[in-house]
Amino acid sequence: MARLPILMYHNVCEDERNSMGLTISSEKLESHFRYLAANNFQTFHLSELENRTQIPEKSIIITFDDVTVNQLLAVELLQKYQLKATFFVPFAYVGKTDQWNNGNEPIMSFEQLKALPETIELGFHSYAHKKYAALSEEEIHDDFSKCFALIEQQNLKVHSSVAYPYGNYPKKEPQKSKFKATLLQNNIKMGLRIGNKINKFPFKNPYEIMRIDVKGEESLLKFRLKIRFGKLKLF
Repeated sequence: MARLPILMYHNVCEDERNSMGLTISSEKLESHFRYLAANNFQTFHLSELENRTQIPEKSIIITFDDVTVNQLLAVELLQKYQLKATFFVPFAYVGKTDQWNNGNEPIMSFEQLKALPETIELGFHSYAHKKYAALSEEEIHDDFSKCFALIEQQNLKVHSSVAYPYGNYPKKEPQKSKFKATLLQNNIKMGLRIGNKINKFPFKNPYEIMRIDVKGEESLLKFRLKIRFGKLKLF
């Protein structure tokens, strides 16, 4: 089985002094993309993995959560280095702000989402950005129904993958099995948590795909080590 690291990014800023936690500077982000391109990593959309059983040795997935307007800086860099990425959309907040946080970050509009280049694939980040483990089956169904309605209304192309808000999902039975059944009923093919480990491909469990949490204050060396090892306990 092949190794497949999946990177998880959030906000992008222009000032290096603000590069910390879920926010990374465009300068540091470019150093990541430059490294991937220079070392011949091949990026994929999640949709491209559906009918594959093998991937090249140096394969990697790039993801961004929340579709904040500041991520348009990332779009420019992805195009510059000819890299693909998946952007996960919290549909209730499109054209508004990140109200589940402090509400300071504008979220892309539907027009901006439609204008993204083909190198960007869209996925689900729920409707209301709530923790799935705290929702009932009916509430989760309703959450997806609201997403589907907006997608149809806006004629938006969205892949059937979901990044769990906060990386949260039911982990104990019987809720865990019920949650998976709910995803299947809504035709969701992949579910992404956090985990900070390197996936094996083909995925053993497509509803517990792990991502590597990239932090804004981390060095390029740590980024390179995370791609190789996943979670680092010594840094």
